Amino acid sequence: MTAFLGVERSLSGRRWQGPDAAQDRAAMALTQATGLPELVCRLLAARDVTAGEVAAYLTPRLRDLTPDPSSLKDMDKAVARLLTALRGKERIAVFADYDVDGGASAALLLTWLRALGHRATLYIPDRIDEGYGPNVPAMEELATAHDLIICVDCGTLSHDPIAAARAKGADVIVLDHHQGGETLPPALAVVNPNRQDEDSPLGHLCAAGVVFLMLVGANRALRAAGAKGPDLMAMLDLVALATVADVAPLQGLNRAFVRQGLAVMAARSRPGLTALADVASMTSAPSSYHLGYLLGPRVNAGGRIGAADLGARLLATEDAQEAADLAQRLDHLNAERRAIEALVLEEAKAQAEARGLDGPLVWAAGDGWHPGVVGIVAARLKEWANRPAVVIGLDQGEGKGSARSVAGVDLGASIAQITREGLLLKGGGHAMAAGLTVDAAQLPAAMERLGVLLAKQGAGATGPQTLRIDGALQPSGCTLDLIQQLEQVGPFGAGSPAPRFALPDVRITFAKRAGEKHLRLSFADDQGGRIDAIAFNICDTPMGHALEQHNGARFNIAGKIEIDDWGGRLKPKLKLDDAAPAQAQP
Repeated sequence: MTAFLGVERSLSGRRWQGPDAAQDRAAMALTQATGLPELVCRLLAARDVTAGEVAAYLTPRLRDLTPDPSSLKDMDKAVARLLTALRGKERIAVFADYDVDGGASAALLLTWLRALGHRATLYIPDRIDEGYGPNVPAMEELATAHDLIICVDCGTLSHDPIAAARAKGADVIVLDHHQGGETLPPALAVVNPNRQDEDSPLGHLCAAGVVFLMLVGANRALRAAGAKGPDLMAMLDLVALATVADVAPLQGLNRAFVRQGLAVMAARSRPGLTALADVASMTSAPSSYHLGYLLGPRVNAGGRIGAADLGARLLATEDAQEAADLAQRLDHLNAERRAIEALVLEEAKAQAEARGLDGPLVWAAGDGWHPGVVGIVAARLKEWANRPAVVIGLDQGEGKGSARSVAGVDLGASIAQITREGLLLKGGGHAMAAGLTVDAAQLPAAMERLGVLLAKQGAGATGPQTLRIDGALQPSGCTLDLIQQLEQVGPFGAGSPAPRFALPDVRITFAKRAGEKHLRLSFADDQGGRIDAIAFNICDTPMGHALEQHNGARFNIAGKIEIDDWGGRLKPKLKLDDAAPAQAQP
């Protein structure tokens, strides 16, 4: 395919790739059939939306997209056991993972139970001392004091810990979404759309989505018995946060979860999320960007480098003062996490470059790397190299790490396979993210085998230099109306990327540094159109130097347009991703 605008190599070293001919034809047909702007139709065509599906896609309704919870294996058993515990005033414990999905899943259950007059115990393991998922000592301790343990966002592979809880007399329910093994643990119910004997089309749900469906089933059972369940629509802010933060694809039911959840969050009725938005200096209505880059990292910070239960406690609390205190603690921990992450990321990039960036996988491992940041460093490494990434912290001959994938490459399945082959001590996850434990001596062989499996799925085939472009427009065409119409195709995130447009042959009318690393710019076209822009972390790069010292040169630029509400005045703004000289590329 010809490079978009002829940009074979941009100032950041990337080749611009635009829509193919089939997408162009589909977009034109949608424009003619619907009367929507061409750029909106380009986004719809890229998502394979037909003319007859446009109205439903632009206004997704949970009523239309929510499946019968009973379609998931073991769901009815899980619902029945939960209600039995509720009616019998049994002692319930919630065992959750320490990330956003686990915290939000736990908060969903705690909130639902509390609305029915039941207080449950929250238990979240310490990342360093206990590691991911249920462990035997913790489950035995919980089982001696509780009748029912509900494991959320974990448990599918926890055979021994669940058996230990059962031996102490407690029932266990697992609500999870991670890849399952050939056999299931001895729980009363394992509700997981990704267990191997499941044929559900809901494998894209995060754990909070699975928990929400169980609560839908529980409310339905309560209605059948003449009782009223809690308001589940008011809890969709938690589901939305977990879905975005866990990088679940924003398609189908997930998309409806996030769309509705953002509307709930905008009402600022949950003390924890309100306090978190305030410490994160959110001044506009929440978007998927805010969930993924402002709120999610702060909720995660407790599990990464602080007390593991801080995030879940924040999301579940009803007390505004407690929420404010917890949000401040998490904000401080997040700042500390960012400093640690920056050091590890620098070393990880150096290792990856030394190994080469042309393979299907990038990976790095280091002694003493904090296990709480390896996941987010893997995500940064994946974005930087545009291929699956693994980052591992080594300690006394053993490595614990995290892996992140790119669209279309099922990383969890490959991690599970090399675990079965004996190359990993432990490993599991889902398509976009996974965790692993490895003997340091086996590390090179494990990564080589993982690379082979990922290559079979096409990982690395496009190379790290490709930049996707959805279409072209001029600064004069970047209107508030267009941006608002484009946002109807959202929310944007994993599986539904935010649109990126190219602005061809523009001149720079303003360029000034913002802090040490960022650049504020203004671009103009020859029709009198103008747009302000921000380029993050580019001042010390060749692209930053070229734009700052432009000397009147003209550029093709690429980025995402959004609404800037700074000072209360709405105007279009571009987040610049890339640039290239407007003349023919070498």
